[in-house]
Amino acid sequence: MATYKVQVATGNIMLAGTYSSVSIVLVGTRGKSHKQQLNNRGRDFVPGVVDEYEMHCARDLGALLLVQLHKEPYLFFPKDSWLCDYVKVTTQHGKTYHFPSYQWLEGYGTLTLREGAAKTFADDSGNSILLEHRKEELKRRKESYGWKDYAPGWPRCVNAESTKDLDSNSKFTLTKTTVFTMHAAKSELELRLKGFSNLEGSWESLDDIGKVFWFKKTPVTEYVADHWRDDDFFGYQYLNGVNPVVIQKCTKLPANFPVTQEMVAGSLGDSTTLQEELKKGNIFITDYKILEDIPTCLLNGKPQYLAAPLCLLHLNPQGKIRPLAIQLSQTPGPESPIFLPSDPEWDWTLAKIWVRMANFHVHEVNTHLLEAHFHCEVYTMATLRQLPMCHPVYKLLIPHTRYTLHINTLARTSLIQPGGVFDKATATGRDGMLKLLAKGVQASSYTALCLPDDLERRGVASLPNYYFRDDGMKIWTAIQKLVSGIVGLYYKSDAAVKEDPELQAWVCEIFTEAFLGLKSSGVPSTLETTEELVKFLTMIIFCCSARHAAVNSGQFDFAAWMPNTPATLRQPPPQTKGTATLKSILDTLPEVNSTCALLSLLSVVSYEPGDLRPLGYYPDQHFTEEEPQKLIAEFQARLAEISKEINQRNEQLPIGYLYLNPSEVQNSVSI
Repeated sequence: MATYKVQVATGNIMLAGTYSSVSIVLVGTRGKSHKQQLNNRGRDFVPGVVDEYEMHCARDLGALLLVQLHKEPYLFFPKDSWLCDYVKVTTQHGKTYHFPSYQWLEGYGTLTLREGAAKTFADDSGNSILLEHRKEELKRRKESYGWKDYAPGWPRCVNAESTKDLDSNSKFTLTKTTVFTMHAAKSELELRLKGFSNLEGSWESLDDIGKVFWFKKTPVTEYVADHWRDDDFFGYQYLNGVNPVVIQKCTKLPANFPVTQEMVAGSLGDSTTLQEELKKGNIFITDYKILEDIPTCLLNGKPQYLAAPLCLLHLNPQGKIRPLAIQLSQTPGPESPIFLPSDPEWDWTLAKIWVRMANFHVHEVNTHLLEAHFHCEVYTMATLRQLPMCHPVYKLLIPHTRYTLHINTLARTSLIQPGGVFDKATATGRDGMLKLLAKGVQASSYTALCLPDDLERRGVASLPNYYFRDDGMKIWTAIQKLVSGIVGLYYKSDAAVKEDPELQAWVCEIFTEAFLGLKSSGVPSTLETTEELVKFLTMIIFCCSARHAAVNSGQFDFAAWMPNTPATLRQPPPQTKGTATLKSILDTLPEVNSTCALLSLLSVVSYEPGDLRPLGYYPDQHFTEEEPQKLIAEFQARLAEISKEINQRNEQLPIGYLYLNPSEVQNSVSI
């Protein structure tokens, strides 16, 4: 006889337990056990409880490979779902086997769990039981997580018409859903009580705009309201606002942006010239050409307008980035004047408003939705479809996929569907947004997603006061060290990477479904070396966590004062100078109800509604071996150091850069 001590852990969240009958079968190298019901006196499988059982087998089963959990009807209790965190089995010789799960078992059925040591496909060669288990697991996953097309030219997405269609393992918890819904309802209620939600027409004064939300003011929203017209703050937002990835060094003026020395002499001062500043590397540019030919819509029955501006910026001797010249179209000429800081006050303000509106669309549609949501959805889908739970890359990535399918499905069924916020509050409407994102896919770049490469490409590696870069590089380096350690444990050579069929299927699916097989993207379709694998994994983890936080968490902070980030404008771009007034700007800015529709959304999606799992916090123990656990502990310690460094720096700043503090960065795209 052989005796085994069995521990079964139920997840510690609401409704995680079950009233069903649960039985277990152990599978080892010498055979399998009989099926034994797990039944103690009193109730079993209560949320947050680890139940213990004894199991007697006719013989020693050898090294344990699998456990099978059978969930079946019990008495009159209705069908339910059960969240099993893990199973541990200890032999009579004192050896303990870990079987991580962290999965829901819906209704009735069998959940087969593999012993927790991470194994590649090659590690299982020669073991038919384990190879068959890998095959069956991926077959079931592909059935649960199918692809569908959402719009022409877009990345593909999970095949779900609503969040109800998702597998339970991909859904928000009940607590998160409740808090999320309450936040949204509270914001909408405040606007309705004030009478703003259905109020058409212009804002009567700038001061009235500050009355949208009384209870959601932050130090940043207050600072924005006070400084939105300052040139210093305009430039600051390109470094540390919600779209800190578009500014790039300009060493030669574009042919379609004919800025002259005479135009900018007053801004540069007597000690230098435009050509000298170009040579020194002190001139930067943002180009919104991607917005050309994007259609616009009607809001409240009135036409809306969009521009594709160019903005030239200067790094001055005080280390500040300031706008130097703005052209509101890609075609220079008498009807497209170049606006300058020396122009009349409201002319220059209006030109900056047009640039900020262009920046909103590029940020929201491409930087945020495409690169931080829909690309990350494909990373999630490919991981679930192509890698079994025992694969080291699955274990590394699965914490960074949490809730991504749910939040993206919610976006498709509420945010970007016909009649959603794009149709209620933005210049492009939904149709223009669909075309803009498809353009973004064609322009996708692996270089842009890899932070060190992107900083080098844009020529901004040495810009002062660029806190996104500083904090982002610290996090990138910490992730890279973790990934390098994990890859080194499980891939001892380049050949091991190249010859892993599951890994190659995974990267190929990402290349095909996220980047539509575009070789121009530079995204790999195969991985040939451990170095390539480390870089690719670092990019995925960084984009699913830190990069998403950087382009998401500040949305309400910088947009709550609407003139700083308008989503639409109601008059065409000015074709002459000297015509702008405060009244003409109020008549150009979005109407009251359009403003409120957008801010109501941003007030919800900019903040995590509870259930926060910050970067590096892995309560689900997928890696069971000592070596990867040590690497994770070192990663967590480094993140704590980074958080401390950020807090100390922020204490010295007029407004702190908050969005890449590891203690506030989510592990995954979950909001």
